[in-house]
Amino acid sequence: MTEAATQTMHETGAAPNPSAIPPDELARLTDDIVAALKTVYDPEIPVDIYELGLVYKVDIDDDRNVAIEMTLTAPGCPVAGDMPGWVENAVSAVPGVKSARATIVFDPPWDHSRMSDEARVALNMW
Repeated sequence: MTEAATQTMHETGAAPNPSAIPPDELARLTDDIVAALKTVYDPEIPVDIYELGLVYKVDIDDDRNVAIEMTLTAPGCPVAGDMPGWVENAVSAVPGVKSARATIVFDPPWDHSRMSDEARVALNMW
């Protein structure tokens, strides 16, 4: 479950859709997918895409197929055609993941407020 899904669940009080994946396995998959996403970097910024806030949504279906919605720091990013493949390769390598598909979206547009504190420290943006 993504942080956004967790936040939404806490805000609305609603539980996410139950998964056929056992909770302990789902937790491990989630942690391992986040770790994999943290290995992918925007080549122009020395911070991984997860900490930059470029990953908007991660869904794991009952068959362990992973769908990632992400964005870029700018629509004209020179690696726009390559980055989804990098993300798919990283996530597909996670044990237990059957397949990974990354989709670039531009709504909502990315801005600096989406960066984690870790990214702000790395970029000296306090």
